[in-house]
Amino acid sequence: MFGGPNSNLEATEALLAEAARLGVPPQRVICTGDVVAYCADPVATVRLVREAGIHVVMGNCEESLAADADDCGCGFAEGSTCAGLSGRWYAYARKRLSEADRAWMAALPRRIDFRMAGRRLTVVHGTPSTINRYVFASTPAAEKLAEIAGTGSDGVICGHCGLPFSELIRDRAGSRLWLNAGAIGVPANDGTPRVWYALLSPSTDGILAVHRPLAYDHRTAAAKMRANGLPEEYAQALETGLWDNCDVLPSAETQAQGRPLAPPALTWPHRSVEGAMAR
Repeated sequence: MFGGPNSNLEATEALLAEAARLGVPPQRVICTGDVVAYCADPVATVRLVREAGIHVVMGNCEESLAADADDCGCGFAEGSTCAGLSGRWYAYARKRLSEADRAWMAALPRRIDFRMAGRRLTVVHGTPSTINRYVFASTPAAEKLAEIAGTGSDGVICGHCGLPFSELIRDRAGSRLWLNAGAIGVPANDGTPRVWYALLSPSTDGILAVHRPLAYDHRTAAAKMRANGLPEEYAQALETGLWDNCDVLPSAETQAQGRPLAPPALTWPHRSVEGAMAR
């Protein structure tokens, strides 16, 4: 599972190489959307993702670019720093993508459902109800449960917010999973240039969810951004691992800026195990 290639060709190449190294075939790789965004290679990144044969969920950037909308639909507040900077990369990508690229984006599913170890999981970009809604680790569990309840699934996997985390939330049926796989096109605002993906594996205990950092040639990606006149703030973020601003972040995530992430592995027990524990 990974999100946000964000036109970062070097990071996308590194992710696909890592999947091959781990022996994960393309049909078991899912991208949570925003293939195109901040970085310098929208056309090449789309081509690479399409040719890889992996599953891709529509992100708000695909939705906007497919419709030739005037902005990326990221949900940034009007007049914010993010809104101003995003207009520059969006115009850059919008000019370069072909009609075939847009048609591919328009045909992407808004959700993907799959089963693992007796659990049904729904993959979306933002949330099941809203493609560009930001959900963070600090977002109240009740709000996450309400989103999961509307899917008919046992858990949700998403992207959009750019920060990896996973959480088990108790309800009457046992527990539900909310997992954000993170993004590979931009760092996680933790002061390192690493990017993040997640591995889900069936185990004897249930499902094991592991967040993994990924190193890639971030210097080349940043240099390409500068060579193409894209925002310096984004190019610097690739190198420093720090976002230029925290406009979209809640207080808890803003205060964590610059702290290297180390998300713990999570085991989601089998239903039978949860039932025995409840008894």
